[in-house]
Amino acid sequence: MIAGETIGLEQIVLDGDDIYWLEKRPAEDGRQVIVRRRADGTIDEVLPSPYSARSRVHEYGGGSYTVHAGTVYFVDDRDQGIHVLRPDGTIAALSVTPGLRHAEPRVDPGRRRLIVIGEDHGGAGEPNNFLAAVGLDGGGIDVLHEGHDFYASASLSPDGTRLAWLTWDHPDMPWDATTLWLARLDAKGRLHDPRAVAGGGSVSIFQPQWSPDGKLYFVSDASAWWNLHRLENGRDEAVCELDAEFGLPQWVFAMSTWGFDSANRIVCASCRHGLWSLGSLCTRTGELQRLDTPYDDLSGVRVGAGRAVFLAGSATSLPAVVSLDLETRQIEELKSAGTAPVDRDTISRAEPVEFPTADGMTAYGFFYPPANDQTRIPEGELPPLIVMSHGGPTACASPGLNLKIQFWTSRGFAVLDVNYGGSTGHGRRFRERLRGRWGVVDVSDCVDGVDWLIGQGKVDPARLIIRGGSAGGYTTLCALTFTDRFRAGASLYGIGDLETLATDTHKFESRYLDRLVGPWPEAKEIYRERSPRYHAARLSCPVIFLHGLEDRVVPPRQAEDMVEILRAKGVPVAYLAFPGEQHGFRRADTIRRSLEAELYFYSRVFGFALAENIEPVEILNAPSPGTRK
Repeated sequence: MIAGETIGLEQIVLDGDDIYWLEKRPAEDGRQVIVRRRADGTIDEVLPSPYSARSRVHEYGGGSYTVHAGTVYFVDDRDQGIHVLRPDGTIAALSVTPGLRHAEPRVDPGRRRLIVIGEDHGGAGEPNNFLAAVGLDGGGIDVLHEGHDFYASASLSPDGTRLAWLTWDHPDMPWDATTLWLARLDAKGRLHDPRAVAGGGSVSIFQPQWSPDGKLYFVSDASAWWNLHRLENGRDEAVCELDAEFGLPQWVFAMSTWGFDSANRIVCASCRHGLWSLGSLCTRTGELQRLDTPYDDLSGVRVGAGRAVFLAGSATSLPAVVSLDLETRQIEELKSAGTAPVDRDTISRAEPVEFPTADGMTAYGFFYPPANDQTRIPEGELPPLIVMSHGGPTACASPGLNLKIQFWTSRGFAVLDVNYGGSTGHGRRFRERLRGRWGVVDVSDCVDGVDWLIGQGKVDPARLIIRGGSAGGYTTLCALTFTDRFRAGASLYGIGDLETLATDTHKFESRYLDRLVGPWPEAKEIYRERSPRYHAARLSCPVIFLHGLEDRVVPPRQAEDMVEILRAKGVPVAYLAFPGEQHGFRRADTIRRSLEAELYFYSRVFGFALAENIEPVEILNAPSPGTRK
């Protein structure tokens, strides 16, 4: 179900009565397909193979297409150029230049052009990022604004006379500080008097958007929570102040949590304690009313034509494209991420948990007990526990149904998905607990969560596993190296050497560690102190590494160095490298193989028999086979 019958759903776009979204299909080697739902309810695939709508700006991409009056403008994965898909089905290139990437196309209809984010890899050193325009009738790319390290979220006023956008500069990440800019546009589309109007310093701005009556709204964390604000008489004014998050960490382009139903009404998603809800916000009074839905995991909100369309899931339902009629409050699920029915008897429901931390704070997470009517825990035993450390590390575990978690709980494992210090969804103060302390706070919080569960009598203290991908892979390796709490682990495209990451990664994250660890190279000793690679003598439990060979974010030699150290030390270790995969696995065969390999690895480490036939994994320094069930 995970590898072949489940898809990713992303980036909703509304065009009149038509609704578009992206489907990421593992069965098609991760191809990203633009799909349309017409007003009559018919759903069709509008982007034919071999095209794949995927931007690689910042490597993570997002914002790969837009639609205007039935015409689709998209970034093709193969050349990173902008192409046009006309209503008659013909496709033509608009802007294709070797080394030039595009993201977040926005139509400027009055000037017959697209406003885009550009990233030029054609020169030496770091790529150059900028705000640009691409003519719909050809003519190449015209730079509108440059000089900052990063650009995003261009938004054109309803009358076409003003443009807003975001910038940020090294060493900030967009959740640290972004600046909101505003400029006038002349008839030819040139910018005049660009000026910073909000953000900067230690304030993060998210999703600027114009109201139908021409006021600029945005999300700001000036109050320490991402709340809705607007520009009123040139001043930054809060619309609604709550201890809740209306924004997200901008890892990708075109993220959206809110939109206008009218000048006086915003439909928005907000998060409290890791749980999302939908609301209706009056822009005159600031009053927020909850809109009842069965979902607690929401994103990608778009509003128009009397409806809100968003991505939503719950503890028992897979993510889906959902439409809510704002007058009748009728909900319609347009497309689910899964085509096969999920047996409710095998679903482990997320249980929100809070637990005290070593530094006197509170951390959060979701606990999943084993659930499968065909699985029995032997009498007198407690289930083994898998701790999941999410990526980012500025990300957030959510309670929505995740089949990759259910893969483990349906096989008798308990799972703790931890929102450690540094995670989003709990305000800026919680997010900044990780500042300068990555590899310390996150690890400590994971251990504290384990100890809390052990104290509750829910899991077996002798069978503890930790796993994570990317930044979560770093937390995993630190937990295995610098503590003795866990008995096995899995690092998926994870980080073993912070020095290498600081000097051998892409532009978007090249200064990320300045905030998480310390400035490089001034803090070189701290980098070494917190790099598992330099302390592998302390790592004595089995680890499996899984990595894509085309990963530019965390190059595969990060895994290969750790594997060699553990091999030479005599510690059981396995390594699976996947050709063609980048940062994160997209292909069905890879997804299936990586999950089954990890399960096989644990079966050898803990000596239990598998109930399914799985291709063996080569384990260096392999433990003796066991017979435990």
